[in-house]
Amino acid sequence: MKFLVDAHLPRHLSFLLQHHGYDAVHTLDLENGNRTSDAQINDISEREQRIVITKDADFVDSFLITKRPYKLLLVSTGNITNKELSALFIKNLLLITTAFNKYDYVELTRFTLIEHR
Repeated sequence: MKFLVDAHLPRHLSFLLQHHGYDAVHTLDLENGNRTSDAQINDISEREQRIVITKDADFVDSFLITKRPYKLLLVSTGNITNKELSALFIKNLLLITTAFNKYDYVELTRFTLIEHR
């Protein structure tokens, strides 16, 4: 499973995913860094079949209207420390990856994982 972590989330999240055996990049790893446009992120996501991890609601609109990016993980935790975010991902990583076997749009809150149809 491959991930692309958007600029609104810390680079450490991509390192955490890599540590757990996943292919993960952050927008900072891309040619245009955090200035990479949403359209470019969508293109990369589709071309490389990467799940976009973001807090940006624009990606939700894009996904619902055009089915882009390839797959989407919306992080809707509100303000959260990087330490809390890491712990939340570690706790839910198996649920997240399992959900993407069936769903293309998944949302992670502080308390639950929501699978959108």
